[in-house]
Amino acid sequence: MTFQRLTIDDVARIAGVSRTTASMVLNGHAERYRIAQATVERVEQVARELHFSPSHSARSLRNRRSQAIGLVIPDLTNASHAALAQALENLCRARDLQLLMVTSDEDPERESAGMTQLVARQVDGMLVVPCSSDARHYQKWTRRLPLVFVDRRLDDSGIPSVVTDATDSVVQLLAPRLAAGISELVYFGGQAALSPSRDRLAGYRQALAGAGLAEQPGWVCERDFLRESGYAMMRDWHAANGRYPQALFTASITLLEGVLAYLRHHGLHDAPRSMMTFDHHALLDCLPLAIDAVQQDSEGLAVASLAKVLALLEGQPLPATDTRIAATLLRSPHGG
Repeated sequence: MTFQRLTIDDVARIAGVSRTTASMVLNGHAERYRIAQATVERVEQVARELHFSPSHSARSLRNRRSQAIGLVIPDLTNASHAALAQALENLCRARDLQLLMVTSDEDPERESAGMTQLVARQVDGMLVVPCSSDARHYQKWTRRLPLVFVDRRLDDSGIPSVVTDATDSVVQLLAPRLAAGISELVYFGGQAALSPSRDRLAGYRQALAGAGLAEQPGWVCERDFLRESGYAMMRDWHAANGRYPQALFTASITLLEGVLAYLRHHGLHDAPRSMMTFDHHALLDCLPLAIDAVQQDSEGLAVASLAKVLALLEGQPLPATDTRIAATLLRSPHGG
C-alpha cells in the first residue's frame, strides 16, 4: 500500500495560485502582503478539503522554534502523573504548542535515553519528573535548552522546580486520625533519596511527634513508588508481624494500589482500621474502606512549570526558590 504525501505545491496547483501565495495564506501572512480575500478563501478551502496544514518542520527552521515542549514522567499508569500530563497537554494545545512525552519507568538510563530523543526532536524546553537524585544527570541538558523539574526537586542543583507543598499536607492529613486514638501508624514510601519521599516522610514524623507518638522499629518501610513495591512491603510487613498494621500511610497512590492488591488476595477481615495516602483516585471513594488522601493540584503544577519553561525560553531570569503548590485534603466518606 502506498501513501501520497501532500505538499503546499499541490494546494497551490489546485487553487490556481503560486506556491508563494499559498504559503503566505496558510502561514497567516495574507493581510501583510495584501492578498485578495477571494484568493485567501480559495486557498483555505482547498487546504480544508485536502486536510492540509503547513509543514511544521519548515516553520520551525524559519522561526528557530519547534513549538514543542518535552515531558519526562516515570509512569503513565500513575494517576497523578497521568493527570499532570493531561493538564500540560491541554495548556500546550491552548498555546499552539505540542507536548511530546516519554516515560522513564524510574530508570535513570531509560530517562536519559528519552531526554536524548526529545532533544533530537528539537523541543524548545523540557519538563522532567526526575527519577535520579544525582544533579549531574540533568545539568548537562541545561546547556542545551530550558529545563524545569516538576513534582520532584533536586536541592542545590540550580534547576528550577515546581512541587507540591507535601510536608504540611501530610501533617494535616494524619493529625486527625492520630488524635482519634491510633497508636500504630506505619509508613510505606518510595526511594529515600527523592524529594517527595523526604518531604512526605518528614510530614509523617512531624505528625507522630505532634501526637506524642514515638516511632517504633519497623514502622517506616521504603522501596520505590512502583505498585509491586506496595504489594511487597505489605506482604513483608504482614509476614513479619502476623497481622496488618493498625493504620497505614502510603506515600503514593501506586503504593496504595499494591497494598490493596495484597489485601484483596489475602482477605480484608483484619485490614488496617485506617488507611491514608498521598495522591488520590476517584475509585478510592467506591471502596468499603476508610482511605483519606492528599490530592495534588495537577493543574497548578502544570501551569507553574510550563510558565517557568516559557520564561526561560524568553531569557527571563527566575528566582532561585522552588515554587510550591498547595494540595487538597480529601476525607474518606466511610469515616475511620
